[in-house]
Parts: sequence; C-alpha cells; structure tokens
Amino acid sequence: MNAVEIKNLSKNFGAKQAVCGLDMTVPQGAIYGFIGENGSGKSTTEKMICGLIPTSGGSIKLYGKNYTDPSVRAKLGVLIEAPGCFPGLTVWDNMMLQAANLRIENAEKEVIKLLKTVRMEGAAGNKYKNCSLGMKQRVGIAMALLGNPALLVLDEPLNGLDADGMRIMRRVFRDVIKDGQRSIIVSSHLLGELQKVATHYGIIRHGKMIVEMSAEELDASCRTYVALRAEDMLRTKLLLGSKYSRTEEDEAGYLRVYDITTPEEVATYLYENGICVTELKTDKIGLEEYYIDLMKGGR
Repeated sequence: MNAVEIKNLSKNFGAKQAVCGLDMTVPQGAIYGFIGENGSGKSTTEKMICGLIPTSGGSIKLYGKNYTDPSVRAKLGVLIEAPGCFPGLTVWDNMMLQAANLRIENAEKEVIKLLKTVRMEGAAGNKYKNCSLGMKQRVGIAMALLGNPALLVLDEPLNGLDADGMRIMRRVFRDVIKDGQRSIIVSSHLLGELQKVATHYGIIRHGKMIVEMSAEELDASCRTYVALRAEDMLRTKLLLGSKYSRTEEDEAGYLRVYDITTPEEVATYLYENGICVTELKTDKIGLEEYYIDLMKGGR
C-alpha cells in the first residue's frame, strides 16, 4: 500500500492555477524528496495533503483512504512554513501544550524522548522566541513527531540548520522510517542534503509533476563525466570542444567531458595533441545538477 496517491490534483486561487493535473505517489516507508522552484506548487500541494486548504479538483488518498477520513487524518504529523508555537512560552511548555491537544498519554515521557531525538533537551527551558531559526526548526519537527504519526509532511525543515543540525535531522529521518511503516514527504532547496536521505523524488514545475523516481533510478539517470585539469586550459577546452559534444568548465575549475567510456580516451587524445594533463578523474552528477539540467530542458 502506498502512503500517498494523488491523481489529477488541481488548485486554483482565483484566476491563478497553482497546481495543475498533478499525479504523485509516495510509497510506504519512503523519504520522498519533493523538489521544485519557488512558486512551483510544492507548499500548496502539501497543504492540500494535510487538509489545510481545499482542493479544486482531483483526488488524494492516504493509505488507501480519502484524505478527509478522520482515521487517516490522525496519522499525519505536519510542519509547514513554521511551527505553531507561542513565542512567550518555553520549548517544554509548547511541546506539552501540543501533547495535550493530541491527548497523548504519558506526555512528559514522550516530550522528553522527542526533545532528546532532535537534540533540544538542553534548551527545553528556553523561551521559543529566543531560539535560533535552526532550533525552532528542530522544535517543529519534534512537535510533528508527537503521537507517532505514520506520515510526516515537512516543508523546508532543513532551513536554518547548521552542519550538525542537518546531520541530526538525517539521523531522525532514517529512524522514522526504519520500521518500513512510516513515510516522510520533505521539500527542500538544499538538494545536496536531500540526496543524502531521500529514497524517492518528485520534481514539480508550474504545478505539474515533471518526473518521479527512486534514488536508484536517479543514480542510473545521472550522467557520468571525466573531469580534468591541464597545463594549457584554454587550448585544452578548444580541443575537447572540437571532439566531444558536451564539454564545460565547472565551478571548481575542472573541464568536464560528458558521456564517454573511459578517462584514458580523453588523456590519450590530449597527449597526442601535445597537452599535458595534470589531474584526471571520473565522477557522476548529483541531484542538484540533475535538477538544473532538467529545468533547462536537458536529459
């Protein structure tokens, strides 16, 4: 059974169509990376999944039931835009208030466990308004985890986190799905971080799903390349450009040659033309470059 099945979903705000005929499938046990430009319809879709705004058309099923069914609504944990916390209350009091709203038994024990999970137990007495952005994000995720939800819907939860905070969140995400019963939808612009945890991806543009794939399918789709440096980079670039269909310089100052069989082929060609190669390696583009290439109309 899939955690989420969306068919032909649409959402209109007056004359503007924010989501247009969207199809989306989130397998049970997946960390689903939901990717798109600002204004592409990600947050609107997440809000419809969570029942925060009504749909204009199409269907949403959660665990095989209509998303309005009370039995599946109770399975959701949500963090969209910002945690619903009272600024003047402490982190602890905000957590306990939410636990009371959800009628959670043994609330203190549950709150202690979740604050430890997100490494916020030492800040439980801090007023929420005095927390950093990253700390607030971690509090929001802890609140979303209250009640042991089957499906977490997280909108940009990595914003404001430092390197250690991101590492903690990766661990939290993996722990959430380790039993194979729970799933996460997580949108983020930090594609390098998302690639470290996501098992599936959905890329949306102008309110439409462009592609859905598993992490394995992404890996198979990402283009390989040879990266090199040489003594005469300008002449090297001209030579490679005359022989290979796609050659470009990356941000690190390497020349990349795409879709060739071996680095030896490139090195031999340059040697035969009097070019001394000083560095040579093979690599594969990551999620961020794949996404940019896709948005530009590449493969």
